[in-house]
Amino acid sequence: MELSGKYNPQDVERKWYRYWMENGFFHSEPDERKPYTIVIPPPNVTGVLHMGHMLNNTIQDILVRRARMKGFNACWVPGTDHASIATEAKVVAKLAEQGIRKKDLTREEFLKHAWAWTEEHGGIILEQLKHLGASCDWERTAFTMDEVRSESVIDVFIDLYNKGLIYRGIRVVNWDPQALTALSDEEVVYKETNGKLYYLRYQVEGEAGKYIVVATTRPETIMGDTAVCINPGDKRYEWLRGKRVIVPLVNRSVPIIEDEYVDLEFGTGCLKVTPAHDPNDYMLGEKHRLESIDIFEDNGTLNEYGGVYAGMDRFDVRKRIEKDLQEAGLLERTEPYVNKVGHSERTNAVIEPKLSMQWFLRMSELAKPALDAVMSDEIQLHPAKFKNIYRHWMENVKDWCVSRQLWWGHRIPAYYLPDGSFVVARNAEEALPLARKQSGNDGLSVADLRQEEDSLDTWFSSWLWPISVFAPVMDKENKELDYYYPTSDLITAPDILFFWVARMIMAGYEFRGKKPFNNVYLTGIVRDAQGRKMSKSLGNSPDPIELMQKYGADGVRMGMMMAAPAGNDLLFDEQLCEQGRNFCNKIWNAYRLLKGWQVDEAAEPSAAATEANHWFGMRLNAAKSEVEDLFSKYRLSEALMAVYRLFWDDFSAWYLELIKPAYGMPVDRKTLNEALAYFQELLCLLHPFMPFITEELWQNIKERKDGETIMYRQIKEAAPVDEVYLKDFAEIQEVITGIRNIRAGKNIPQKESLQLEMPEDYTTRFDAVLCKMGNLNELRRVAAKADGDFIFMVGVHEFGVPMAAHIDVEEETAKLQADLAYQQKFLESVRKKLANEGFVKNAPARVLELERKKEADAELRIATIRQALEQLIQK
Repeated sequence: MELSGKYNPQDVERKWYRYWMENGFFHSEPDERKPYTIVIPPPNVTGVLHMGHMLNNTIQDILVRRARMKGFNACWVPGTDHASIATEAKVVAKLAEQGIRKKDLTREEFLKHAWAWTEEHGGIILEQLKHLGASCDWERTAFTMDEVRSESVIDVFIDLYNKGLIYRGIRVVNWDPQALTALSDEEVVYKETNGKLYYLRYQVEGEAGKYIVVATTRPETIMGDTAVCINPGDKRYEWLRGKRVIVPLVNRSVPIIEDEYVDLEFGTGCLKVTPAHDPNDYMLGEKHRLESIDIFEDNGTLNEYGGVYAGMDRFDVRKRIEKDLQEAGLLERTEPYVNKVGHSERTNAVIEPKLSMQWFLRMSELAKPALDAVMSDEIQLHPAKFKNIYRHWMENVKDWCVSRQLWWGHRIPAYYLPDGSFVVARNAEEALPLARKQSGNDGLSVADLRQEEDSLDTWFSSWLWPISVFAPVMDKENKELDYYYPTSDLITAPDILFFWVARMIMAGYEFRGKKPFNNVYLTGIVRDAQGRKMSKSLGNSPDPIELMQKYGADGVRMGMMMAAPAGNDLLFDEQLCEQGRNFCNKIWNAYRLLKGWQVDEAAEPSAAATEANHWFGMRLNAAKSEVEDLFSKYRLSEALMAVYRLFWDDFSAWYLELIKPAYGMPVDRKTLNEALAYFQELLCLLHPFMPFITEELWQNIKERKDGETIMYRQIKEAAPVDEVYLKDFAEIQEVITGIRNIRAGKNIPQKESLQLEMPEDYTTRFDAVLCKMGNLNELRRVAAKADGDFIFMVGVHEFGVPMAAHIDVEEETAKLQADLAYQQKFLESVRKKLANEGFVKNAPARVLELERKKEADAELRIATIRQALEQLIQK
């Protein structure tokens, strides 16, 4: 087919993605080949493509496409996550626009709206990934709340409950007052916040005029105080033992308790204890058998225990209570204080620690094999620096609060009996015999049972993802799962190392007895050129779809990967995408150049072309080995740059120039065929990074059968290379560069031939290369030193270029003398500075070092100029 003069990515991308889909090239079924499996980190159904998705999915696509070309049966499973909190918030907001409140709907009515919203918006991000070229097995698309995945979630919950690993209890949890649900510790983001430390006076009961001072950052919680704690080793407060104090404004008498938990250095050394609203206070309350008073409604307002503040928002109470304490003479002082305040990872609301009845999963037992697997490198983290972070979290793991006060999600399969007890089963019908047996009441009916209202944390479904996308988790005999599991690589962001990665590892060992994946490649965060994290609020995140329309998907993929080292943040600059597009144009034009040459079937290859083919074959194999090594170390950015340099520098700048026929002359058939064969191999190396343009050109090289694709073209193994030969050729390239530098410095056009002098024993193998690339009409081998007007060294060899016929001696002498005068004046000023004792004594070491380097450089430059002048005078 005829190629247009300019590469048009939009036409090419649409055409070939449709071709790939129509031919089912992305689909995988178990066969005799070795599998290579990746499961996608399922994006939220609420989401649209952002730069983080672009980076993550580009990396996955690179690995999957390369695996296909290495002969693996590659399977990349796509899917989406139901995202309980985010999706429910979107649906609630949409209903509000229609004048409908969630609380006015039944659960079933609300879920109809949620499913309708999901069906409308849930597939958007997956369709956007197709623009990127993502070669997912779309026939396997999964959803965390589809029937198969939901079955696994319920069965796993029941299994863990029956093993005694899931329990229900009242604990202080992280409460999101905006989403109206509990959160796990991992869903809380701590941010430094400017606040105040309030010093409050607690009157000692029965002792008029005596009080102690207690420091707090949250004065609104005093309504829930049930004790004040001191450290038993604190001499300052020995007099308080056995006494009671009065909570300010509340006028509640509470005991003084003693515990070494109290920090002697913080605040005043007296700690107010509010068991219902602080996890550490809760533990103190349990230990000392204190009353717990929950003072907050779910939405963050104070309840009836708030007294005059009942119904007010917690932050409004904080402002008002400060004034009230001041007026009552109960506020000693305030001072500015910066502390880390927990925020909801989903809604950004300030978390309220709150006593609540929830469902929990015991983690310590599950964590041990998951910790051992990573620390022993059975599962490898790339980069390995994340191992210690992982170890710290796993060694300090807390029980997972798995219940959420939401309707959108997997409803917990627990059924309450009329007496308040409960049983756990798949459905009410299976729960009934369990309930009858537990209660001893055979007269119970399904109508007497009430299912738990709470749903499971979203991560409780996604932690099963590497298993559940292939088979029901509790299905122990499944050939497809046995074939694809464990998966090969997981590509994800470090910020969900604990949310998701660690939990998947736990689930893998618990339910399959083996790891879920071999390697975890942790990407960096995409930041702008100023180092700021990309976000909608900053307005510094480009629209990925618009970027692809402007630069093409291949250009954007390359632009991101050029600056994406594993585990390190990517400083994104749109100019990188422009560079990617320019590289596409370079590839396109190189191919058009090859296809534009006329062929002389009877001609033989020139000596330069013969050497070029030998050299480039060697250089190609060396690059293949380098790329293979870099892929094995997950240094994908460096692998791309290795292929980029191979194409741009070695192939285009050297190889094509060496084999290019003279203007208007034909090329011989053998040379052209070898060039096209090399070009085809380059396309194969580039394909995982730039799938569209490589498919377009590969299909164009020769007539292909319908159903053929570069995607399954096997990358040839690297053959051994002669390192000495490559080193010798690299030296010849330096010689040619030296000649070109002389041309540039003396304004001698490339079309004007030069002579070159070299040592008499210098190899003759590359003479044709030297003559072609340096445009030399004569090579002289001399016994003594080179006698050219301009001498340059390459390695230990000296080369000379006679210039008498090409330069004006008087003009060149004048230029050199002017440069000499400038350098001498510059050297004088530097030496004057170094002769100044005050400067030398007071200047930093690095400044002195710089000045001395300037002196040495000037001296060398002066010597070089004088040598050049001497040569000119002799001529």
